[in-house]
Amino acid sequence: MTAKTLPYPLFDADNHLYETEDSLTKYLPERYKKAIQYVQVNGRTKIAVRGHISEYIPNPTFEVVARPGAMEDYFKNGNPEGKSKREIFGKSMKAVPAFREPAARLALMDELSVDRSLMFPTLASLVEERMRDDPELIHAVVHALNEWLLETWQFNYKDRIFTTPVITLPILDKAIEELDWVVANGAKAILVRPAPVPGFQGPRSFALPEFDPFWKRVVEHDILVAMHSSDSGYSRFDAEWEGSKTEMLPFQTNAFRMVNEWRPVQDTVASWVCHGALFRFPELKLAVIESGSAWLKPLLETLADVYKKAPEGFGMQDPVAAIKKSIHVSPFYEEGVTELIDLVGVDKVLFGSDYPHPEGLAEPTHFADMLTHLPVEDQAKIMGGNLARLLGV
Repeated sequence: MTAKTLPYPLFDADNHLYETEDSLTKYLPERYKKAIQYVQVNGRTKIAVRGHISEYIPNPTFEVVARPGAMEDYFKNGNPEGKSKREIFGKSMKAVPAFREPAARLALMDELSVDRSLMFPTLASLVEERMRDDPELIHAVVHALNEWLLETWQFNYKDRIFTTPVITLPILDKAIEELDWVVANGAKAILVRPAPVPGFQGPRSFALPEFDPFWKRVVEHDILVAMHSSDSGYSRFDAEWEGSKTEMLPFQTNAFRMVNEWRPVQDTVASWVCHGALFRFPELKLAVIESGSAWLKPLLETLADVYKKAPEGFGMQDPVAAIKKSIHVSPFYEEGVTELIDLVGVDKVLFGSDYPHPEGLAEPTHFADMLTHLPVEDQAKIMGGNLARLLGV
């Protein structure tokens, strides 16, 4: 199927923007200005967080980026020649205006036959982990980013681009205040990192009763909670196995990390029921984005086994049923959708292209090629109808 022959509108659940250098600092209070700096290292611009240079995103200016879909063949066919990531990425390109601002992006979406998109920031994925010992700084930087997102992209641009502001949770009152602010400014979805919440006394699960006032407010706002793949801090555990002090480097090959790549999202989804939030707030709408779906079946099987042996650990409520009720998943193109539909039903499957990241699809409509065995009605749900329903648009 091609873009011109698709008989339904496309609502992409996983699009990305590339931030400018001032995205984290333009609205940052003066006392925090030095927390985020751009520095020159051997002629290349790097980002430094509180004086420590991060390689998590090798080119944080995004002036030059990998081409959209550069890794599509890699994910589909593997890497039998053992090429480096640089070789797999191929020739880079200069970032075009459509990666930087919404008007140009709409024009590109028209070319790609994408009607609407859920738009995620890119640089934001490094923020919380590198400030985890300073909750007040996290909140300040996240709000500064959200102000920049609102100014540059808006949270609802012409009812076609729905940009997701970040909500961080270390200080409950500040999290609720931020939630109310983004909703008042048009947000239809929020981005919550799939990781333990940093705090003054150490990290803890966001599904503990401590955070109930926040989730109660989320339900009242009827807003989608998107949990997008990020730096969840698990490099600390990898380091203990490998004797390394290196931060998470997603663009470098690390076999051990790849084996455990989906552990953060598994733990995150498990925490929703193990710590009870989904039982206390069954109306929550959750979407797992850019984490694929291969992790879901083993998690549900494990939870079913634990529930069988210790139902009291879940307050005598079925964790598998709770997850299936609330969770929505965007599978990777190379995974297909058959097993996921069997697990959670077609209404819980979301199309996401990860455009314009190299890990995604160069042509978002290409995702529909793996749906041709389904009724057109089900294709339409996956390719946009389900997300439209979740956002109430």
